[in-house]
Amino acid sequence: MISAVSSISSMIDGPAAVTAVPAFGTMQPAAGAVTGAAPVSFSDMMAQVATSAVDTMKAGEAASIAGIQGKASVQQVVEAVMSAEQTLQTAIAIRDKVVAAYQEIARMAI
Repeated sequence: MISAVSSISSMIDGPAAVTAVPAFGTMQPAAGAVTGAAPVSFSDMMAQVATSAVDTMKAGEAASIAGIQGKASVQQVVEAVMSAEQTLQTAIAIRDKVVAAYQEIARMAI
């Protein structure tokens, strides 16, 4: 599903001026703000968010395996799994919004 979000975002290349998102769920100010970061396209931002989401899911899975093997504390495992769960819920919400938008566009009269 994350790859679907990434492929959808690669098809979209709008003139949106949004700065890069360094971590999932954190946004930086728009272009022209005090930071002076270069603007990126919407598709680049979505690809970066999808990549970050996949990395978070992999980290949660790795922490779970480390916990089973006794190499990680329960607290570390719970934090990683909760972060992965939040990422998955966010990805599902984004998917639902994309599907709803597509259905609304499909219902429009030409």
